[in-house]
Order: sequence, then C-alpha cells, then structure tokens
Amino acid sequence: MSLDQIKSRIAKAEIAAGRAPGAVTLIAVSKVQPNERVAEVLEQGHRCFGENRVQEAAGKWPDFMLRFEGVDLHLIGPLQTNKVRQAMELCHAIHSVDRPKLAKVLARLAQDLGHCPDLFIQVNTGEEDQKAGILPGDADVFITECQALDLPIKGLMCIPPVTEESSVHFVHLAKIAIRNGLQGLSMGMSSDFEVAIAQGATHVRVGSAIFGARGH
Repeated sequence: MSLDQIKSRIAKAEIAAGRAPGAVTLIAVSKVQPNERVAEVLEQGHRCFGENRVQEAAGKWPDFMLRFEGVDLHLIGPLQTNKVRQAMELCHAIHSVDRPKLAKVLARLAQDLGHCPDLFIQVNTGEEDQKAGILPGDADVFITECQALDLPIKGLMCIPPVTEESSVHFVHLAKIAIRNGLQGLSMGMSSDFEVAIAQGATHVRVGSAIFGARGH
C-alpha cells in the first residue's frame, strides 16, 4: 500500500471520528527496513519515522538527517538506561517510558543536556508478562511521579495483545489519559490504526502497510 493511500485512510478516519483534519500524526515505522525503502518514503516528503532500537536508529538516521531537513524521529521500542543519552540526543520523542528508574535517568540527563524529547508513558493495558509497560493500576501514580520530575509527558502509548480486540485497550488507554490531563495517545498500527483514530489516537505507528514485510 502506498504512503498516499495510508494518509488518505487516516484523513477519512479523522472525518468519520469527528476529528480535526491533521489531528493524527503518522509515524512511519522504519525498523529493520533497508535504507533504500526509507529513502523512498523520505523522498515522497514524509518526515516522521519510528525506530525500535537506539543502536539501529544511530546507524541509520544521522546520515538521513543531513540529507533531508525536518526529520522527526520517534523511539517506539524498549529503552535501556545505558542507551538513554544516545536516545535523547537523536530522537525527538520517546514512546516507551515504562519504569521509575528510566524516568529518573531521563530527568537527570535532561538537566545535563538542557533539553528532553517529548515523552509518552507506555501502559501494558493487557497486563502481559512478556510485554513492557507500566501496569494500568500503577499508571496514575507513575504519571504523577514523572511530572514531579519535570519530564515533558505528552501522553500514553500501548500495544494491545494480539489475541484481543484492540478497541477495548484503546478505550482503556484514553480513559487513563483523560483523568491525568494528557492529550497524546500513541496507539494503533497497520492492522488497526483506523480503530485507534476513532478512539482518540494522536499518533499511529504504521510500518508494514507502508514498507511491506520487514527485512525483505
């Protein structure tokens, strides 16, 4: 599916949900994609991309940022504390703040660097043992703790269980955001981004629908 087709579907979903045009940011998930494919999307004018790993992003994006102006890079995968400085220097947003230790490292380095990317707290809405994210029952306290550290918390992120109806998890995430006064909702991927937009998503993370299957 072409980038233009994805953007058209997003625009239609915004209208159907009564959202303002342009209310949703499309993050093109470029993880494990060949540089040629990423360059093609950049050449079409798209500038917002998502990477899962700091190391991969660091090997790919500095060159692209020199070649293309206005790149907006989002880290959407788990972040190890020893990679935080590198992530903060490279990325414009981090969607995977999920534990107090990480929040404290982000806050300390924000003071050292004099800046901090926009941050999203990842919530494990399905309470899956193998998945990162703060548990829903702990989310309110964790959000308050992060805000007390003067971190720029813009919203919440979730990845619903693959075996469950994603809309239930999007509704759950939106309720947590609303009661904590947060506007950003990073939710929805290639298979369900229109459902996420209907439930208030401000950022959708679409990879395979734009680039095709990863690693080929």
